[in-house]
Amino acid sequence: MQDTTATPYTIEISPITKPGGQYQWAIRKNGKLLERSDRPHPTEAKAEASALAALERSMHAAPGGRW
Repeated sequence: MQDTTATPYTIEISPITKPGGQYQWAIRKNGKLLERSDRPHPTEAKAEASALAALERSMHAAPGGRW
């Protein structure tokens, strides 16, 4: 049996031009931008790890928080 439930959150990792060779991330909920990185990350993997940590912090925040 397949799990067909979709999560409303997506993480987008994209390269940035200045400084070159670095990455940024954005978290979206149902397509709407919720948060994005405020600094460049040296690798795609580090950008993804930072985005996951931000998402976990936000999801475990106290009720009445931003999300």
